[in-house]
Amino acid sequence: MVSFFAMYTAKKDLRILFIYAALAVVILGVILLYNLIYPSVSRLVVNNMCMLITAGMIMITRLSVDSKSPYGIAVKQLAFVIVGVSFGLIVPVLIRKMEFLENWTYIYAGVGGAALLVVALFAATSGGAKLSFNLGPVSIQPSEFVKILFVFYVASSLKKSIEFKNVVVTAVAAAHVLILVISTDLGAALIYFVVYLIMLYVATRQPLYAVAGVGAGCGAAVIGYHIFSHIKVRVAAWQDPFATYSNGGYQIAQSLFAIGSGGWFGTGLFKGQPDTIPVAETDLIFSAITEEIGMIFSLCLILICVSCYVMFLNIAMELRNQFYKLVALGLGTCYIFQVFLQIGGVTKFIPLTGVTLPFVSYGGSSLLSTMIMFGIIQGLYIVREDEEAEREEKRRKKLQHEKNAKRRERELKDGSGRKTKKKSTTSDKPRFEEVPRQRTPKKARSHNQQRVR
Repeated sequence: MVSFFAMYTAKKDLRILFIYAALAVVILGVILLYNLIYPSVSRLVVNNMCMLITAGMIMITRLSVDSKSPYGIAVKQLAFVIVGVSFGLIVPVLIRKMEFLENWTYIYAGVGGAALLVVALFAATSGGAKLSFNLGPVSIQPSEFVKILFVFYVASSLKKSIEFKNVVVTAVAAAHVLILVISTDLGAALIYFVVYLIMLYVATRQPLYAVAGVGAGCGAAVIGYHIFSHIKVRVAAWQDPFATYSNGGYQIAQSLFAIGSGGWFGTGLFKGQPDTIPVAETDLIFSAITEEIGMIFSLCLILICVSCYVMFLNIAMELRNQFYKLVALGLGTCYIFQVFLQIGGVTKFIPLTGVTLPFVSYGGSSLLSTMIMFGIIQGLYIVREDEEAEREEKRRKKLQHEKNAKRRERELKDGSGRKTKKKSTTSDKPRFEEVPRQRTPKKARSHNQQRVR
């Protein structure tokens, strides 16, 4: 509220207040609907999701003020949020009810691979990579959605068997990565590869697979550096963006200028120059936020993202179903690694990869896919609650059974004790025997007989 009021004060444009009012209604609706439809849902995940969406809308609204179509991308992003929330409310119940998802192994692989192949063959090249299709005013990036199918495929395959021959079969996942490399969508290819490697290691607990995967990844990175020219440009800009300022280094140099000029508390909304950062609303929105809202706020955003990942891991560890466990791990890894690539790229920690910051950057495909991921996690959280309730019910029944058994045993003991006591009382009664007639002594009897005689 304070941020939108500050923007309204600076520009005196009522459209800013309308966007704020619409966003407030949407966020309030998200919280209320989740509480009404899914009472056992994770409140932490819902609150973090709303916080990230709000932070993104603040900066997208600010960047859209001076664009060619004022507030155009802000309105579009708000529409994407509404559509994404609809998916996010439907997905949890589907995850809870559809217990056969682990059986669709090759459907996931086939649909995902086909979607990526269509992009590689027919999509237009933008920024040196084939990423999306344009359907009227909307651009769809299939790789954002295929990564969910990819996680489901790997989890389903590893659920069936973790023997070496099945691990070789899961190398079909390498086909997804190869298609992305052909499309020169190297950021998405890196996400897919890391997610597969982590899921494989956790499922098999074989360090050899991890070592071999890291070695193969390093080799592929070297080969890609020599094959693709735009990778050489990005690496050179990463090594020294100011030396290559006019040849690829301008983007990262402006990002570093923005982060440095913002300081801890930021310059304030409409008091910085985030407009000078190329594609600030998508690839470098973290730099724009840091410049005008401050490093403290940016660090809080990072902690919120880490908090979501920790929650995902917590859900994965407590699930009993191996398929669901791997799905939660894969989606969580996909989310946090994308956050790492985006923030690491804009801060010159790693070369820029061109991926978006989930929930914060502008983009319908990124927002919808992330909303679906969070909906799946919420569904798995409900499944975990159901499993916990089932375990508690079994534990209660077991304790009740043991209690009943002990009571029956006690009753049997008491009953047998009373019976034995009755028997012992009848047997221990003093028995009255006939007392034999007393005989007179022989001598006394003879003496009496003599007297009679």
